[in-house]
Amino acid sequence: MFILGYSGHAFVVLDSIQSENNKVIGYFDQKEVVNNPYSLTYFGSEDEIDFKEKVANNAVFPCIGSNSIRKKIISHLENLNVKQTTIKHKSAIISSASTIGQSSFIGPGAIVNSLAKIGKGCIINSGAIIEHECTIGDFSHIAPGAVLAGNVTVGYETFIGANSVFKQGQKIGNNVIVGAGSVVVCDIPDNETWFGNPAKKIK
Repeated sequence: MFILGYSGHAFVVLDSIQSENNKVIGYFDQKEVVNNPYSLTYFGSEDEIDFKEKVANNAVFPCIGSNSIRKKIISHLENLNVKQTTIKHKSAIISSASTIGQSSFIGPGAIVNSLAKIGKGCIINSGAIIEHECTIGDFSHIAPGAVLAGNVTVGYETFIGANSVFKQGQKIGNNVIVGAGSVVVCDIPDNETWFGNPAKKIK
């Protein structure tokens, strides 16, 4: 496979790919990177006219931390009908009764339990816990160590901060930011930022 983007989050994705003994052919980015710890070959930008020819029948995975940029990249892949995949670290525990959308990432030590539904282009980062019957909307990011108790719903393009905790049954809207370490015990509407214990709206 190829990766799109090669910094920060990409390093975790690359470790996860290697944990399953899969091979990365190279990377695409806006420009060639200086820091190349995995000695990958640079193939240019995904905006170039011959991008689809370069990737041929190989899968392409977006290693982009930003929800909005990841959404844009995946839309580009879909428009070109480029093959996508999911990446799951070998140490992740994933129920066979869960569903995970294309171009989503399940990080080291993460847990996705029974009947959970993960949308496309999501990041379930290291050590995050997605309990039974949770739903994560497209292009959302659940940061390291976050815990979602049973039947929590998270909208699209939402960011859930590291080590935050969510009471069972809560409904979190679209384009929401929840700060690191927050304890969420109520629903959160769209387009709001919450933080604290218990979490409160800050803007």
